[in-house]
Amino acid sequence: MIEVEVIGLEDGVLDEITALDVEELCVLAFSSAGIEEGHVAVAFVDEQTIQTLNRDHRGKDAPTDVLSFPIDGLEDDRPNGAPRELGDVVICPLCTEDLSEAIVHGALHLSGMDHEVDDGEMLALQAELLRWVHE
Repeated sequence: MIEVEVIGLEDGVLDEITALDVEELCVLAFSSAGIEEGHVAVAFVDEQTIQTLNRDHRGKDAPTDVLSFPIDGLEDDRPNGAPRELGDVVICPLCTEDLSEAIVHGALHLSGMDHEVDDGEMLALQAELLRWVHE
């Protein structure tokens, strides 16, 4: 089972998406990558917070739409019974045109995909998943 912890999505903050939507999008993205269990945190933050994270972790001193921080990786070297900690997805709604896209994008990165080196596979899968969601 994929456990999704949603942070910063208090009532009224974002009218266009709910915690249930976030959970469903994460489960869809992870399932499409063959991941059926683990914990992920999805945090919604302001521009200053994401700019600081982007600067500190990627060396880019500018706000961005989504960042992903994997934790356990894909190897199954956890102690018996310990849940996989997939990682964190951090999204800045003010920098994001499509929140669904940002959630799926971040989750696919946590599943080990990387659009910068995979000849378009990740972005193609992302587009396919979003077509299913938006139908």
